[in-house]
This record gives sequence, structure tokens and C-alpha cells, in this order.
Amino acid sequence: MLGSSRPRLSLPPVVVEVVRDHLAAEVDDNADALVFTTESGRPIWRGNLNKLIDWKAAVARLGQPHLHFHDLRHTGNTLAARTGASTRDLMARMGHDSSQAALIYQHATAEADRAIAQALHEALHEDRKTSKKSAGGAGRTKGQAGQEVGRQEGQEAVSGPGRRRG
Repeated sequence: MLGSSRPRLSLPPVVVEVVRDHLAAEVDDNADALVFTTESGRPIWRGNLNKLIDWKAAVARLGQPHLHFHDLRHTGNTLAARTGASTRDLMARMGHDSSQAALIYQHATAEADRAIAQALHEALHEDRKTSKKSAGGAGRTKGQAGQEVGRQEGQEAVSGPGRRRG
């Protein structure tokens, strides 16, 4: 039986469905039953996992012969980080005490950069619509003229009148 000292983890519904199917087909209806075991019902340990499931052959069939079992954890944590979760939330989910460990999974990607730009666009667009309505549809809002967008080595991303570059 799970005690309160064991971590609890929320799973996506699609994963819950697969786990439920596995439990129904393969696991005894006993609160102390192990989810995955050897054929003899013993626990799977790090030392017998690769041999038990013939990991090398399995990853070779997938066309990923250099994939390690721990890479699955890395992929899952990277996908979790892409949801926009905070570093603190990721630390709790992964069981890390250090933010440095959690930051490994928060890769800076072009996809994330585009998502940030889109979110900023939406927020600013909404703010401009609100400002125009309250100003009776007046033109540009203060601080828009002369904006330069782009980044050169050693410079800030946005510059314009009164803004410091570099």
C-alpha cells in the first residue's frame, strides 16, 4: 500500500489509460502488487532490466541504438518543462532538491522563443486595444516610435529613443 512518504505524480489521461489496461491484464488485484515484475513475479532492478526486456534489441528496432533507459526520463522531463511549468513545479515533479538539476530540462528552443513572442504579442495587442478605446482611437501609444527589434552580439534585443543598447 502507498504510504504518505511516497511521492504522488499526476499522469496525463492517455498514460492513465495505458497503465489501467496493463494493470487489468498483468497485475494481481492486490494493493501490494508490483506494477512491473520479472516473469517469476520478482521486482525489476536496474541490474536486470536491460537483460529482461532486451533493451539493445528493442532500441535497435526503433532505429535508436544509442538510446539509454534514463533518456526516457530526460524526454519526459523536457516535455513537462515545455508546458511552461515553473522551475519549482518541475523540481517537485522530478523529485529534485536543486533548481540546477531541474534547469537541465528547460532547454531554450526556437519553438519556446516563438511561443514567448506570441504570448507577448497577444498581451500587448490586447493592451493596445484597451488603450485605443480609452483614448478614443488615438494613434500610437508612447514608446512605440523608433523601436528596433533584433539582437546583435552584446546588445539588448529592443532599442529606441531613450533606451540603452548593449
